[in-house]
Amino acid sequence: MKDNAPGQESSFLSALIGDGRPLLALTGLALALSGAFALFLSATGSFLPHDVDYLRMAPQQLCALNQCRIVHFMFHDRVAFGGVLIAIGTLYLWLAEFPLKHGEEWAWWVLAVSGASGFASFLCYLGYGYLDTWHGAATLALLPCFVFGMWKTRALLPRPCLGLWKSFVPFAPLDWRTRGAVGRICLLLTAIGMFGAGSVIMAVGMTSVFVPQDLRYIGLTASDLYSINPRLVPLIAHDRAGFGGGLLSCGLMIAMIVWKEPIKPALWQALLISGTTGFACAIGIHVLIGYTDVSHLGPAVAGTLLFITGIACTARSRASSAAINEKRIL
Repeated sequence: MKDNAPGQESSFLSALIGDGRPLLALTGLALALSGAFALFLSATGSFLPHDVDYLRMAPQQLCALNQCRIVHFMFHDRVAFGGVLIAIGTLYLWLAEFPLKHGEEWAWWVLAVSGASGFASFLCYLGYGYLDTWHGAATLALLPCFVFGMWKTRALLPRPCLGLWKSFVPFAPLDWRTRGAVGRICLLLTAIGMFGAGSVIMAVGMTSVFVPQDLRYIGLTASDLYSINPRLVPLIAHDRAGFGGGLLSCGLMIAMIVWKEPIKPALWQALLISGTTGFACAIGIHVLIGYTDVSHLGPAVAGTLLFITGIACTARSRASSAAINEKRIL
């Protein structure tokens, strides 16, 4: 971005937009704050006003049924979704402040791919039939900020651009010979697991909504839930599909980042914050509500162990990123 000539001053709006990275950082911050708000609502046992309007039932009424397990189940999806949003927002902030600032094209593509998948996941409502107007309004408000930020940051990239596939030559080959390489492989496997789990959860939310373990925890059948309130299952499906879409997008981001970038201190810290928040929310809420079915919680626990191993193995190698860069594949 060129400096203004002496005596000239940029407009207020231009100064705020800058090279486009502030808009992308704002998108990340908005996602993280949305996630924190979802955690706050769940912690206080509250529904959003449009949830109450749609159901025509307050959470207290639902909580009086079947040991409050319907409400607890709804909150378990929302807490997990909140954790994923905080994780995605953290990675957006890192991408905007570090690799994109230096014009690294791959970082732009990570944002493009994850943003496209994340915003597109809103269309999952076509599968479950509940159009969440508040969610839609927030998406429409955030989408122009993200799109304009992506358009502006194209000017930061080198010319000619390589394109998506050529930008993702890995920085180093995958092998098991060093501690750092083992950590990188563990983080990649964690990300692949997140992508797979997100795809399944999103598909379940758009179709059957529940897996057998869910109904065993709730203690009711899907027909029972429909008889309590015909709008209850579509609302739960909305939460499930939204969480699945967010988890899919987060898995994509982590896989693309770890594949391309050496684990330097700032990236290690961003991965630590995003992974710790995401897994702590996903597993912690299950423990708090007593939904501890081994077959249901097992994959999340396995993912957590892989993530911890990856973070631990890369903790030491992050300090020697200069040595790692010497092995970078050109």
